[in-house]
Amino acid sequence: MNRRLFRRCATAPGTVLALEDQALVDAFRAMLAALRTPEPWTPGCSEDVAVRVGAHIERAHIRPGDDHGPDVIAVALVHPNTPHTPYDRRYNTGWLRCETSSILGTWHSAYRMLTHAEAGLDLPDDVGMPPAHYGIDVQARQSDGSGPALLRLGPYTQTWIASRDADRLNTELQERAASILPGFTVTATSAPFDFDDRENYVDPYRTDVTELLVAAVVRANA
Repeated sequence: MNRRLFRRCATAPGTVLALEDQALVDAFRAMLAALRTPEPWTPGCSEDVAVRVGAHIERAHIRPGDDHGPDVIAVALVHPNTPHTPYDRRYNTGWLRCETSSILGTWHSAYRMLTHAEAGLDLPDDVGMPPAHYGIDVQARQSDGSGPALLRLGPYTQTWIASRDADRLNTELQERAASILPGFTVTATSAPFDFDDRENYVDPYRTDVTELLVAAVVRANA
């Protein structure tokens, strides 16, 4: 019995590892190699990245159009097996402000065994990255593309709320197209919140956004 047990486990010196054991060893060696020589990530590269979250490494998807910052970019933590899906249903981080110094490199499947998911753990409540904030710009443009900014709303902490409000404003603008600003095309677009211009934003949570739009148009026509 003992001889059969040791033969099946393939742990004695000089024996051949079982297929499942060999696969585990190969995966561990690949992980060590990826840690020693991670594939560099550079701003402007849209590939998923590996970021440190506590003692673990997680897969992160970079927000399109917001991947050129030298110090901070916006990312969303995603499940290691699904590149564009939130980590789990309980914990949906949305977009987060990620310091580029915490990026290990481009994501490699060998890092999977170092994730919370592989360890059977939930992500911690504090992943060490604050929410990335969003805004809405309402712009009046003439045929040459020039024109004033009528309204800036923000910050939003979830992109879907900003997109929802931008859609509401654009519906309102279409209904009032003839009376908004003659000679101008007015549109509302969601965009990253500009912290350097924060004093020119209006808090969208205190008043209905369509009321804010009407007030801005009245001021522009005054």
